[in-house]
Amino acid sequence: MEELTLDLDIPQQPEDSAGRDAAAEAGQPQVTALEEGQIVDYITGEAIKETEKEKVRQRIARALVHEHGIDPADMARDFRVTISEAGAKRTRTKPADIAVFESGAAHTTANLRRVVICKPEPKSKGKNVVKLREPDQAEKDLDALRELMGNEDRPLCADGMWTDGVDFFFLKKVVSDFGADFEDRSDWAVADGTLGSRTVASHQRLRRAEPERLKTAFRRCHNYIHGNEGMPKDAAFWQFLYLLFAKMYDERVTRGTGHGRFRTGLKEMFEKDGRAAISARVRELFEDVKREYKDVFKPTDEITLSDRALAFIVSEIAPYDLSGTDVDAKGLAYQELVGTNLRGDRGQYFTPRGAVNLMVEILDPQEDETVLDPTCGTGGFLQATLKHLRDTWKKEAGTYGFPDTDEERERYRDRLRDYAEKRLMGADFDPFLVRATTMAIMTLAETTGNVFHMDSLGFPRGHLPGVEEAKKRIPLGETVDVLLTNPPFGADIPVSDESVLGSFRDGIAKSWGRNKETGEIEESLTSKPGSMAPEQLFIQRAIEWVKPGGRIGIVLPNGILSNPGPTDEAIRRYILEHCWVLASIELPVETFVVDANVNILTTLLFLKRKTNKEVQNHRIGTEKAYPVFMAVAEKVGFDRRGNDLHKREPDGKIIVETSVEQERLRIRGKDVVRPLRRSKPVIDNDLPVIAKNYREFRAKYPVPGFDPRAGTEVGA
Repeated sequence: MEELTLDLDIPQQPEDSAGRDAAAEAGQPQVTALEEGQIVDYITGEAIKETEKEKVRQRIARALVHEHGIDPADMARDFRVTISEAGAKRTRTKPADIAVFESGAAHTTANLRRVVICKPEPKSKGKNVVKLREPDQAEKDLDALRELMGNEDRPLCADGMWTDGVDFFFLKKVVSDFGADFEDRSDWAVADGTLGSRTVASHQRLRRAEPERLKTAFRRCHNYIHGNEGMPKDAAFWQFLYLLFAKMYDERVTRGTGHGRFRTGLKEMFEKDGRAAISARVRELFEDVKREYKDVFKPTDEITLSDRALAFIVSEIAPYDLSGTDVDAKGLAYQELVGTNLRGDRGQYFTPRGAVNLMVEILDPQEDETVLDPTCGTGGFLQATLKHLRDTWKKEAGTYGFPDTDEERERYRDRLRDYAEKRLMGADFDPFLVRATTMAIMTLAETTGNVFHMDSLGFPRGHLPGVEEAKKRIPLGETVDVLLTNPPFGADIPVSDESVLGSFRDGIAKSWGRNKETGEIEESLTSKPGSMAPEQLFIQRAIEWVKPGGRIGIVLPNGILSNPGPTDEAIRRYILEHCWVLASIELPVETFVVDANVNILTTLLFLKRKTNKEVQNHRIGTEKAYPVFMAVAEKVGFDRRGNDLHKREPDGKIIVETSVEQERLRIRGKDVVRPLRRSKPVIDNDLPVIAKNYREFRAKYPVPGFDPRAGTEVGA
């Protein structure tokens, strides 16, 4: 085998000069570099200081564009509102952190329609949970918001928001002959012309979620249950997932009717009778969910939340059109919440998103290929596969980077559901992770998919309930085209059960030593190992599971590929005998420090299973040499603390790039798609560059061995 290492072509500066020129013509400030502690303002495009308050303001500004359809040109930051003192002739001004004006109108107090007050996010205490407040506990903050909104003197400034990134309070001003009333609301309506005034969520135009805002909403729901209901974090997590599943089910069965049960009036949650009505609707809905999905839910599963907590959660996620929200946004929100609650103690290191995306992109699963993750955890690889397919379809249609039309959204949703039902497979030993992955697939593809509760190392034997169905759907070596996995690591969780080890005695599970005279490794005929690390066995099981020509991506500790010991060398020889090595990509220690809290160097190994004839050629020495893609990633976009890592100029300034985002906005009552130019710091991440270099490598060096699609051998 010929090793071929490529130098990574990592640009040090963005080269989008055309984008910069076009942005300049549009009158936007051109930011090319940032000082330490600066960010690019989402509203103005200017460089500003990043403070804790500013982080909150930037998230809200982006959500107002993506979710509420408000044009950035109709927003201003730190707009000073003229306020009349009660009973006095004099006036004063007070800044609104974000002001929203009549669409297309001048930025004046007379044209003010909505105001936002932003505060720094409070520090969490102990367990990353801050108890959420009710409106009557935030009177002082709401008084400040009422003052900005004004009274009957400014009747058209009707909506206000106060937030610190954890608490969100919404006010609706209603002006009558008797003066101005401020009503608590659970949200703002989606912009429609100048204002959306409908009050029932089921009759509103549901909105597609912006990723950061959806993550916040999910986190707020979980924290409300944990902090306000007194439930342990894991119990709170499952209660939230029950409701999330009910929301997805309700969208599916009531699509187009406007009569969903998972809804709340914008005032309903603040009244005792209203909360009881919400609770009754949703509990009835969950009973239907349990009947529909008997394989996912038990008859004893129940929503145990108070009416107040249930109404809060419904008010948080009811306004979102989750079916129409980008799969990546839902995946980000879901995976972050799951990862903080279901991280196990059996070597279950949840794979960082960047590594997951790289592995899926390199193996490039197709719509007619069956994908399996035999240690699926919370379903990261399976979710990424669904997103990869959707992105592939959009690229083929020439619409990648553009928001979906209603027709496209429905078509892609149907294709993803069909794929997940027929070809997306997962398995895990942990029943809680099986349920979590099943719910994740439901969130993204509106179907439960195929997630089997079983021991993948013991397969096809075993007593767990998923084994029998898995034997029909994914027998070893017959149906799986692509296998992606991050198996549990560690000598502290050895596999010693002979009923499992026995399946590997003809492969990896042997005692190996080194001949004292020749130095060559050799098998001991008098002993056999009583235990082996699970990642060692998973290499053999992964190879056995894919059919000849099938592709494998597996996360391994570096020791297996570099340690000089006889056992590790024997494993490497086993790999070379049974597989073509497609690529080896070494990751820095930071990769798993943040997501798994472990200091471990890992390698992403990509393989292709050989046919029996190809294995025989290797054994008799007639196999031709072939090139292998190898890369070492030094940066993965964040440091050991999880902070973003940015590319910098030689003088230390952060490099900024200008990009174009295609946004679907509601402008003057009409849906329009238009480009919005945004400047943002460049993340220092080698993984996307490695993916690009791998594609270039494969354009020059075809994948070796038997091609199951063409029925011929390629490149060897």
